[in-house]
Amino acid sequence: MSSNQQPIVLGKIGACYGVKGWMKITAYTESLEGIFDYSPWLLFEQGKWREVKVAQWRVHGKAVIAELEGVSTREQAQALTNCEIAILSQQMQDLPEDEFYWRDLIGCEVVNTKGYNMGTVDQILETGSNDVLVVKANAKDAFGKGERMIPFVTEQFIIKVDSEAKQILVDWDPDF
Repeated sequence: MSSNQQPIVLGKIGACYGVKGWMKITAYTESLEGIFDYSPWLLFEQGKWREVKVAQWRVHGKAVIAELEGVSTREQAQALTNCEIAILSQQMQDLPEDEFYWRDLIGCEVVNTKGYNMGTVDQILETGSNDVLVVKANAKDAFGKGERMIPFVTEQFIIKVDSEAKQILVDWDPDF
């Protein structure tokens, strides 16, 4: 697997469910069921990625459970506990022009409308009303900031996202 095919982790295998190979699935997708929009999955086990297919799945209470092809016993399912579930980037759905995957924003340089380089996006926090960019400030930040938190509100604070140049233009005071 080449570096441009670095798997994107969407969840992980949880505890066994029953005795017929079913297992709980922890999904990092927006909805629990969203992880099943992708097939095949890649599982990381014993230091390698391997391809697997979901035989069947269902919602169980506030969780989801699944059975993978070739896994039919509790012991086989137990061996997969805590394995990461991933897909290749080519499997990701195309988004409208004004929407972005978080992974595409991480590492972007953040510059304000006055040309001040505020640092790079280190992580993104999900809040109730909007996402928030956590921007790690440059080592010699003129305002003495270690990091900045900028609400990801388009047209108000986020002026432009240039995915190709890995740069985000913001209307944000560097002293905040």
